[in-house]
Amino acid sequence: MNKYWLAISSLALASLCMVGMSANAQQTAGADDIPAAQLMQPAELVKILAASGVAKPLILQVGSRVLFTEAHIPGSEYAGAGGTEAGLQTLRDRVKTLDHAQSIVIYCGCCPWGRCPNIRAAYRQLNSLGFAHVKALYIATNFGTDWASKGYPVEKGH
Repeated sequence: MNKYWLAISSLALASLCMVGMSANAQQTAGADDIPAAQLMQPAELVKILAASGVAKPLILQVGSRVLFTEAHIPGSEYAGAGGTEAGLQTLRDRVKTLDHAQSIVIYCGCCPWGRCPNIRAAYRQLNSLGFAHVKALYIATNFGTDWASKGYPVEKGH
């Protein structure tokens, strides 16, 4: 990925993050209260995805549709922006037929972790629905910086 694309993407991500925060700041801002044991580092997920003969978790992107279309983790599904009621409904609809023992990894990557308007609400929603094996992918800065620019696999479209 070239530096120009990363700079533009970072600015767009920051703008989307700030819009999401102002719209729903009290309910969703800050993901720092997700327990450390429930966080997954990007390198750990890359290893799981590359391993053969290992059951893969369901990977759900809970940020904006625009960001998902631009670039996302291969095999992941768009599950609605967790910072909105409509997004949480999309998430509930996606998981309603799953076994509560299903391993799920959620991620957003719109902006710095502590300001993400989506990940915390999506994490809480899945926990309140009784899912016991939910991990939040820890994306410290944004998806471009902490995933794509590290050379981890991405897909575009959908």
